[in-house]
Amino acid sequence: MKRNKQIDVKRALALSGALNFLFSCARACLLPFLTLYFRQLGLTPAMTGIVMGTKHFITLVWSPAGSFLAKHYNKRRVVMMCCLLFSAAVPLVLPLIPPTGAHKQISTCNMTEASSSPTQSLEGKMLVSKPTISSTRTHPNTTTALLSQSITLAGDKSAPAVNETSHHQPEHEKSHPQMPQVNASSVENTTRAAPKVSSSRSTPGRKKRSVLERREVKTTEVEAKGSHFEFLGSLKVMDPLHQLFFLVLITVSLWESTWAPLEWTADDGLYEYLDFADASDRYSSTGVWGLLGAVCGVGGAGLLVSHLSCLIGGQIPRSTVHFYCYAAVVVLTLPVVTYLPLHLNKKRDKANGLLKAAQLVRGSPCALLCAATTLMVGVACSSMDNFLLWQMQDHGSTELHMGLSLALALLSQAAFPLLSGRVSKLLTPGRILAAGAATLALQCLYYSFLWGPWAALPAQVFSCFGTGAVWWAVQVQCEDVATPGAERSVKRIYSSLSLHLGSALGSFAGGFVVQRFRLTWLFRGVAVGLMLWCVSLPLLQWKAPRQRRINYSRLLAADASEASDTDSEQERDWLDKAMEDDTSNNNFGRRLNC
Repeated sequence: MKRNKQIDVKRALALSGALNFLFSCARACLLPFLTLYFRQLGLTPAMTGIVMGTKHFITLVWSPAGSFLAKHYNKRRVVMMCCLLFSAAVPLVLPLIPPTGAHKQISTCNMTEASSSPTQSLEGKMLVSKPTISSTRTHPNTTTALLSQSITLAGDKSAPAVNETSHHQPEHEKSHPQMPQVNASSVENTTRAAPKVSSSRSTPGRKKRSVLERREVKTTEVEAKGSHFEFLGSLKVMDPLHQLFFLVLITVSLWESTWAPLEWTADDGLYEYLDFADASDRYSSTGVWGLLGAVCGVGGAGLLVSHLSCLIGGQIPRSTVHFYCYAAVVVLTLPVVTYLPLHLNKKRDKANGLLKAAQLVRGSPCALLCAATTLMVGVACSSMDNFLLWQMQDHGSTELHMGLSLALALLSQAAFPLLSGRVSKLLTPGRILAAGAATLALQCLYYSFLWGPWAALPAQVFSCFGTGAVWWAVQVQCEDVATPGAERSVKRIYSSLSLHLGSALGSFAGGFVVQRFRLTWLFRGVAVGLMLWCVSLPLLQWKAPRQRRINYSRLLAADASEASDTDSEQERDWLDKAMEDDTSNNNFGRRLNC
């Protein structure tokens, strides 16, 4: 007979805490700065929103599906190891993708170190590329275009002369009126003389050349038709900006597909292990380590990158350090995954648990209002996560300012559970939910009026009463709605609505708003939308019907406590009294939680 393995709950909690810490630290090293890197590559705000929205949709669909398949085939540890290896390797492809052009790159190095190092290669390319484009636009004739090309190709010394004179076109034409005419005539004479020489040399060679040209035209037409049906061929036809967009989209989709099943698979295996050891009540203590890991990741990455030079080794931009930090931390999680205790409970069906949780949320009007609020909060948070660093960068912030501000926001968000006891005495959870969404709206409004590098730092403190208050109220709502054993499933419903569905919709909409209007109007629009919802939420909560629910455990407790030997007390209907007490208590609880 096989001996049962000894269950060590403390070791399991320590390993799960270390795993959550490393997971969150790895994601925080790269994800907050990812949209900033897309901007440096040259992607437009709409393209950035599409990439981030697709990433959230993949997580929404593939996280439960991948975790279910890993459980069904009992390959949880293998799936986790493969996800870690591929998720560490795939993002390293992004630094290899070339940008669309040097004139479209926007980085903190160009703003902060332009005065100290004015002879950088990127800035030199910017000075050379822009005037040549303007010079070709000011001279629409083909002869002058050929003249400018011949001048630029003659040598490096002639290029600055063309660039300088292109800004003063009228004076240049007055001072040198004969130069374009002479060169144009010489170009025309050479072009006219060339056909004569060719015709005098070989007259029968024209037929062969015409036949070859026809064959080449046919082959190019066939290749063009075939390229419309092939994705790689269509990429060759596109302009460099769209080629860059599709390459980034494919890479990010592959990366998120490898990462999405990882967290759910580890979470399910650990919870079933603790449930098998009758220690599932200690499962929630591991979430704090994830928040601390995110603080260390975003703050440490910002601090490290800010102390590096703009170009590492003369060629590699310092923004690529985020990708290498992410890969290094992911590799460190491999030993933790190998020793993480996992358990397979075949009786627990996760798909049915999610369906029952969705039914519980749909059956309660207060839970539906909470779900709608989390969806709105997800839209607002995605706008801040995607474009807040853009707004900070426009006002002179470096990676140091960005990392410290995001770390402060996470720390203040973690501080609200410590204040929840005092705040809940003043406000009900429903009012706290509305107040948290209103605070988040004020934060968005504040971000639209930034004026300096450290201007965003004071607003991060209010994340304690913004995002922290919202998630505390959502947790209370989950405990009120969920039946025993369904708390985790209900929490996953709310987190999927906010972190993935709401974030995806907010990314798509936010990218197009920034593309059409500006960053400031995005934050102001989000603030107005959240404030309108916060004004109408208390009215909807007051109009929502209150459901009554009997708690049978209180009936048994009432039976045991109110038992008496006297005849008068025995004649009392304990069931009616317990039901009345339970009804009043439930009404009070519903009034608090809705």
